[in-house]
Amino acid sequence: MNSAAHDKTAHSIHSTLREHIVEHIFVGNALQWLWNRHVYDVEVLRSEFDAGGYDMVMSYKTTDRHIQFKTTLESGQAASVKASLKLLNKRSGCIIWIFVTEKLDIKHYLWLGSPEKPFSKIGNVATAKHTKGNAGGTKTERLQHRIIPKSEFLEVSSLEEVMYLLFEQLPGGQP
Repeated sequence: MNSAAHDKTAHSIHSTLREHIVEHIFVGNALQWLWNRHVYDVEVLRSEFDAGGYDMVMSYKTTDRHIQFKTTLESGQAASVKASLKLLNKRSGCIIWIFVTEKLDIKHYLWLGSPEKPFSKIGNVATAKHTKGNAGGTKTERLQHRIIPKSEFLEVSSLEEVMYLLFEQLPGGQP
C-alpha cells in the first residue's frame, strides 16, 4: 500500500484518535498563543465524554465556552457535521470545526457560536441519523442531534481569530 493510501486508511480507521490528537494540538496552540500575550488565567476542562454535547470547556474571566470540536481532512468533502442539541443549553456553546492536513497540521477553522453566528440555528436543521443500522438494517434518527451544513459556519483563517471569538475580552482587542 502506498503512503497516501495508508494515510487515508489511517484517518478513517483511527478517526477518534485523530480527533483527540487535533484537540490536544489546538489546546497547546491556544495556550501558547495566550501565554505570549501574558494571559495566564485560562482554565481548560475536558469532558470524559460528550454527554452534554461538548468536548471541552475553556474559561477566561466571566466567559465559560462549552466547545464541541469537529475535525476534517482539508482534502475531505464533508459538507456538514452532526451536533447535539444539548449544546444549545450552554450559554456560550460553540463548535470549532478544524481542518487538518494528512500529517495533522491545522490549516483553517470554521466557527459556529455566539456572537458572530447565533447558535440557536441548529435547532432548525435536519435531524441526524445513526451511522450504523439497527438489527433490521434501518438507520434510525438521533432525535437530539442535528446535521449542520458548512454554510452555517463562519470561516476563520487563524488561531488568533478563533481566540477572539472564544473570548472577546482578551487584551489587545479583535484582530
